[in-house]
Order: sequence, then C-alpha cells, then structure tokens
Amino acid sequence: MTNQSSAATKPWRHLRLAVTLVVGVAIWFAPVPEGLSQEAWHLFALFITSIIAVLVGAAPILLASMVALAAAVLTGTLPAIDAFSGFSQDFILLIIVAFLVARGVVKSGLGKRVAYLIIARFGRSTLGLGYSIMATDAILAPAFPSNTARSGVLYPIILSLARDSDSTVEDGTARRVGSYLMMQGIASLTISSGLWLTAMAGNPAAAQIARGFGVEIGFGSWLVASSLPSLVAIVVLPYVLYRVFPPELKQTPGAPAAAREQLARMGRMSRDEWITAVTFLSMLILWAIPTVNNTAVAFLGLAVLMATNIYALEDLRHEGEALGVLIWFAALYALSTYLNEFGFMAFVGERVAARLDGLSWPIVYVALVVAYCMLHYLFVSQLAHLLALLGVFLSVGVEAGVPATLLAFMLLFANNFFAAITPQGSSANVVFVGSGYLSVSEVYKYGAVVTFVNLVIYLAVGTPWILLLGFFD
Repeated sequence: MTNQSSAATKPWRHLRLAVTLVVGVAIWFAPVPEGLSQEAWHLFALFITSIIAVLVGAAPILLASMVALAAAVLTGTLPAIDAFSGFSQDFILLIIVAFLVARGVVKSGLGKRVAYLIIARFGRSTLGLGYSIMATDAILAPAFPSNTARSGVLYPIILSLARDSDSTVEDGTARRVGSYLMMQGIASLTISSGLWLTAMAGNPAAAQIARGFGVEIGFGSWLVASSLPSLVAIVVLPYVLYRVFPPELKQTPGAPAAAREQLARMGRMSRDEWITAVTFLSMLILWAIPTVNNTAVAFLGLAVLMATNIYALEDLRHEGEALGVLIWFAALYALSTYLNEFGFMAFVGERVAARLDGLSWPIVYVALVVAYCMLHYLFVSQLAHLLALLGVFLSVGVEAGVPATLLAFMLLFANNFFAAITPQGSSANVVFVGSGYLSVSEVYKYGAVVTFVNLVIYLAVGTPWILLLGFFD
C-alpha cells in the first residue's frame, strides 16, 4: 500500500518540481529592479526557488539547498570561497556538536533520569510537559547569551522525554508525544530569547542600534517591557500548539507514579551518568560566560564523552542526519548572508517603508512590525536581520511619528519571536529539526502559527503595556 501511494505521488511531485523550476527561471530572467545589481537579483532567484521547492514539496531541503548553492557557483553569481563560507562558521558547527552531545546525554542514561524526574512532577499530561519545557527555558535564558547553546540544553531533555513516553522516530510513533515537544522547544526559544536582554547574542547589538535613535534600553527596562507580553505568550503558546499540532497521547494520569517507580529501579547514578552530568554542568557554566567560545566548549564536552567511551566513535557512523543538517543550513546561511551583502535586504526594506509614506503613525507602526516579521523568510540569521533592517525600519517609523521607544522595543522583541517562522529562521531551530520528529514542512506550517500568535500577543498586549509604563513622553 505504501509503495502504491508513493508511486501515485511521484507524478505530482515531478509536476511541482517543474513548476518551481519555471518560476525560478522566470525570476532569473526578469528585468533587474532599479537599485539592485544583477548578482543580487540572480542570487535572490536561486534562494527563493529553493525555498519554494521545499514549501510545495517539490524537493527536500537538503537537495534544494545543495542545488541552489551549486548553481550560485557555476553561474558565477557567487565566488566559491563565498558560497562555501557557511561551512566555516563556528555557530553552525555548534549546532552539530550540540546535537551529538545530546545523543551522549541520552545514551549515558542521564537523559532518562532527568526525563523521569520531570514526568514525575509534570507528567500527568503532554500539555504539562510542554509547560515544563517553557518554564525551564525561561529560567535558564538570562544566563545564556546564545539561544543556539540553550537549544543544546533543551534538546536532550526533550529527546529523553519523548523516548521515555514511547515516542520514537524509528518505530513511527513520533507524533505520539515527541513531535509536539520538539515544536514546543522551538516555540519556547522564541519567547525566552525576547524575555531577557542577555538571552540572545543579537539583543545587545539591537539595543545599541536603538541608542542611535535616542532610546536607552538596559537589562531592567528590557525585562519590565517584555515581562507582560512574554508571560502571556508562555501561557498561551503551549496550549495553541497543543490544539493545532496535537500529540496523539494527551492524558497520562499514571505517568508520574510510573516515573517514580522507574527512578527507584534505576537506583543510584551510574559512572556514565556522573561523568555526563559533570561534563554537561561544566558546559552550562562555560556557556554562560560571554567571553568563552560556545563552539569550543561544545567540542570539549563531546571530546570528554568520547574519551570516556560514553559516546563512542562507532556512534558517529549512525549520524548521517547530522551531516545533512550541516550541509543544508550552511548552504542557506551563505545564500542569505550574501543576499544581505549585495544590498537586497536593505532594498526590500526601503521599498516596504516607502509604501507607508503619509499614513498615520499607528498604522505605520503595525505595518512595520508585520513587515519586519515577514521579511525573516529571507534570512537565516537573526543577527543578520537586525543589522540589515532594524536601523532602516526605525528611521522610517520615527519619521512617520511613531514613538521611537515603542517601535524600538517591539522590533527588538520581534527579532526573537519571529525566529520560528522557518526551519532556518534561527540556528537554534536546526537542532530540533535534525531530530527527525519534525518534517521541514511541519516547521514551516506550525512555525508560521507560532509567529502569528506571538505577533498578535506582543502587539495587542505589549503595545498598551509599554505605553502604560510611560518609557517616553
């Protein structure tokens, strides 16, 4: 039956691929808009075609990104050294190494123990587990200046929770619990990163850009301004995902007692658990130090696990999925980076802003925030997005009469809460996508839902809250 179904879908997939290629060729040969170079336009054609191919199911993201990157080099759109620059980025290596460390945490048995402890406390329902993930992330966030590193903390916990709820990719039970929890991990990071000034590497840079418009934002003022909309999102998001992307297993009234029984059977921590726990705790402490390179810490942690045979060299042979993640994310990162370098992102931002001329400031305010979020479909880096567009959008808004502090806060928060909009919208997302519990199309679909809910909450709750606080005259 499966083979017949697969055979039946092939013609449709071929048709989707053909249509996608036609669209890509049409964009490539369309007249170059005034103000853009031919290289920028052609690179956009390659990038957007690869995204469309994934969205319509014409090609998997690995294949689409590989073809786009190869085409960029072979057509002379990008020099090879630029096209392959994504493979030298340390934060991309951090994603892969954090992924492998998580495997070690699970293999050692420590992940199982932590999962049972969480289930024993919150495990009466899958929704309860979703809220526990959100709360854990929010508490950890202020000490982690990297949301990618924080995903490396959440991922092994979520993976263990899924596996110990009898939800695995291998036996086809991913949707039982695991898919929901993995999507919840992605959603959680969008809120925790916006709750604290120190929770994402780009936040201080964004605050510095806002300072150029006379807006002073410190740790305290950021937290106060973000607190109410973020708390509302923490309450709402797990439930919304639970409704639109429901786990198959919802109520587990006997799970806490069963988890306590399993903990009793496990007894004291084993040698592997102790080594993994000390290694992981050391990584957390080092990751919390801003001057320490996160990727080097991850490599050191993985080296310890391998040296003690907790994660053996043999285990690497089964990590083909991690290699695939490295390739497609590095490829899309390079394409997006050079779209920005070629001025394409600023060009689009300026055109969007120009269409708002003459409108009242509340309309301009909402339109700018919405457009700022939508444009993240073109970015693979939150930092690149804010560096390219934050100043442009602030300038347009202030000229239109939007209170600078209100707009600055909302764009800075948006730079975090829109991160779930695509699988590559944040490097933190990639760890969860690489789990196998989520398809790329599911992340596009439910990531859009998360972003929309966040947008509504922050505009509807955050706007009057900031106005009420009276940060400005």
